[in-house]
Amino acid sequence: MRRPFTPLALIAAAAVLLCAGCSATDTRSGDGAEAGAPSSQAASDARSAVQEAVAALREDSAGFRQKIELQGDGQVHSLTIAGGFDFAADRGHLAVDLPGGAIDHSEQVFAEGEIYVRNILGAGEDTWGVISRDRAQAHYLLRAPLNDPEHVLQQIAAMRKVSREGEEDVAGVRAVRYRGVLDHRTVTLRMDSDVRGKMDQARDILGGDLPVFADAWVDGKGNLVQTRMSSNLSGARVTVTTVLSDIGKPVRVTVPRAADTTSISEATGILSG
Repeated sequence: MRRPFTPLALIAAAAVLLCAGCSATDTRSGDGAEAGAPSSQAASDARSAVQEAVAALREDSAGFRQKIELQGDGQVHSLTIAGGFDFAADRGHLAVDLPGGAIDHSEQVFAEGEIYVRNILGAGEDTWGVISRDRAQAHYLLRAPLNDPEHVLQQIAAMRKVSREGEEDVAGVRAVRYRGVLDHRTVTLRMDSDVRGKMDQARDILGGDLPVFADAWVDGKGNLVQTRMSSNLSGARVTVTTVLSDIGKPVRVTVPRAADTTSISEATGILSG
């Protein structure tokens, strides 16, 4: 029988990925080992294709849907994040859902350098916590600070050892899949210092960077249509898949009234990243 889900179970699964005792590692991505090192020119071309697609999206807007899966101890737990983001204007809105969690839904608004968060511990149901966007931090492996979509783009643009893996269909669109790895600096970007310390310790024990793979799908128009980041350590796996759609479609954002907000110094918990 499937055990009932609790946030503690999800936290425990994430903690395994950061444990100091993760001596057994799987250096393969979720669907096969690297086929071999591409030539330097091919790798350069592949990396440029990804970076150009990311740069183009940063000047545009898109629908955003992300699925985060944590697998461990025979269970799989999923978190979904969906909304729209105008990357050029640094404005957007997201809804975060965690079925079975003590707090199973949260909303976020990004505008004017601030992040507004509704439905967080310690605040009323109709109150939005507000924090400066540049103060938000990540508290889990492969999570973005307060689910910031721009953070995902920054990590994907930093892929190393990139290779072209052929064409695939993504939501009905033909796209080229590129695969690479993320180095330690990219993985720990804007991480909370305590979590970064655990990551540093795990890297020292392993004698090198943790195995973190990244994939990017770019369509025939040069649009970034999907990304994926994954890591598998000692049987505990985290996978973050982001689908981008309606590229160029306007994104409407309603900023909470000042009377409905309260300043917060940090935002923690599974829903917040």
